[in-house]
Amino acid sequence: MKRESNEIKKENDRAASFMRFCEVVRHLRAEDGCPWDRAQTHTSLKPYCIEEAAEVIGGINIWEVTGDAENLKEELGDLMLQILLHAQIAEEEGLFTIREVMDGASEKMIRRHPHVFGKSMLSEQGEPVTDWDAIKKQEKPEKSGRKRIFRERWKRRRNCSSGQKNGKASKNNV
Repeated sequence: MKRESNEIKKENDRAASFMRFCEVVRHLRAEDGCPWDRAQTHTSLKPYCIEEAAEVIGGINIWEVTGDAENLKEELGDLMLQILLHAQIAEEEGLFTIREVMDGASEKMIRRHPHVFGKSMLSEQGEPVTDWDAIKKQEKPEKSGRKRIFRERWKRRRNCSSGQKNGKASKNNV
């Protein structure tokens, strides 16, 4: 019973920390919040999202070499801030909420891991038997056009060496 109580407390602590972070972001974007944060859009935040993801990779590299995870922890927080900012902006625009983002991601992982969450399908060697690509294709066949757009814009951004002004990516190249 004591162990179960500790697990419930940990879960409540995680939920409270996440809710607090969401509330901090909401306050930053509120009328009495930070002018810079309030002015941000999905488009204006694109370079910061890329930068923070790259800094997570740097944090992983530092941890691998030194065994010190402090930088990784900090950079994951910065990347999570980007996610929460985008979700907050989307909620303000009536597009979706952070809950819908999390529910969608959870449902996708469950769907893509039937060997974990469904009837176990293992090979004779004990390896999961799944057809990841078939599952992905069944989810949203129309996504291929969106992925093409992403790949074209990403390739254009990476190939464009003159798209920066004052150390910041220009709107057309991000």
